[in-house]
Amino acid sequence: MAGRKVSPNLELNRIVDERRAVGESLVHLGFGEARLPVFAPLARQLAAGAAYNAYGPVAGGLPVREAVAGYFTRRRLPTGPDQVLVAPGSKPLLMGLQHVTGGEVYLPKPAWNTYAPQAALAGKRAIGVPIPPESGGIPDPAVLREELRAARTRGATPGMVILTLPDNPTGTIAPARLVREVCALAEEYDLLVVSDEVYRDVIHDPATEFLSPADVVPHRTVVTTGLSKSLALGGWRIGCARFPGNPLGRRLRDDVVAVGSEVWSTLAAPMQEVAEYAFSEPPELRAWLGRAARLHGTVARAVHALLTDAGASCRPPTGAFYVYPDFEPVRDALARRGVTDSPSLFAHLLDEYGIAVLAGHQLGDDEGALRFKAATSLLYGPTREEQQAALDAEDPLRLPHVDSVLTRLAESFAKLTA
Repeated sequence: MAGRKVSPNLELNRIVDERRAVGESLVHLGFGEARLPVFAPLARQLAAGAAYNAYGPVAGGLPVREAVAGYFTRRRLPTGPDQVLVAPGSKPLLMGLQHVTGGEVYLPKPAWNTYAPQAALAGKRAIGVPIPPESGGIPDPAVLREELRAARTRGATPGMVILTLPDNPTGTIAPARLVREVCALAEEYDLLVVSDEVYRDVIHDPATEFLSPADVVPHRTVVTTGLSKSLALGGWRIGCARFPGNPLGRRLRDDVVAVGSEVWSTLAAPMQEVAEYAFSEPPELRAWLGRAARLHGTVARAVHALLTDAGASCRPPTGAFYVYPDFEPVRDALARRGVTDSPSLFAHLLDEYGIAVLAGHQLGDDEGALRFKAATSLLYGPTREEQQAALDAEDPLRLPHVDSVLTRLAESFAKLTA
């Protein structure tokens, strides 16, 4: 395993913490954490579950699997508890799927920085396919078809396509038309579709159309999700997967359970108590989710505006809490500052302006491009009191602590591109 590196977002988070510890003033936009206080009923469920200290089934107990099945069923995906698997985060479930399947893996380009390393750890080749101009989260269907044809020509076996809906890193939602086109290719080339929907409950406008690949090709789609993003429970590590209700799905689920039995054993019992409550979606929790999604959308749009004002092109955010600007329109201005590619843009922002972002090339993007991911969910304030105020505010942009950091960002990017 020599030469393996820590995941770049986690490494950047460590660097930011170290530099802040010695007094640097940094604006951290490089880590995809929903920085909000824990919703009080979730903490009570965690405390209630602390009495359970025995191992349980690898797949999770029946009550939590029934709750997850209900969650998917309410989203037009009829699901039984025997189709569900819970785990300490969706990341190990995605890793388990890599280990129990074969063939090449097709990813959006750019994509969350964990997909490609997981494929490599499983001994598989990952191929990044550029995203469509209007949105991220899925490979451009026309380019994907070319890649699949090329794979067949060289004797390779296409195995899996991973879609992210809504998308990390672009903060957009792929339109239904494009989802259907990718699903048609999955049928034609016998691809397993893995739909990472961990941001599904972080859609800014509840009226936005959302089509899951499991709506289109349910017999070949595995859906993963979790509570890290929607409920700001990243450190609690709660994830789940929904498998097709056919022989393929049963085989995949059994195989991932076998992997889990050797890697994570089971989701901790207190976390299962939390998950059972959360996936049951009581009214008070749905109300909290609505407020959080509104906050994420408001701040993401504000950051999008200041980036485009500075000359970058950027897809308007509609889900999750990211923006993915492209500074190609102002390349000449950046070149005068020695910024010519993704690594130098990252370094310049950090060293000259104290702004930490995740460089585009660390997400599988072209190194020569002037793109990065900014996680806007870190702008709600460093304290629980400030974060709660942002969540409660009718207009969080008017809060002094939010306004001040947005002003700093606006001024910094204006200087960068002047």
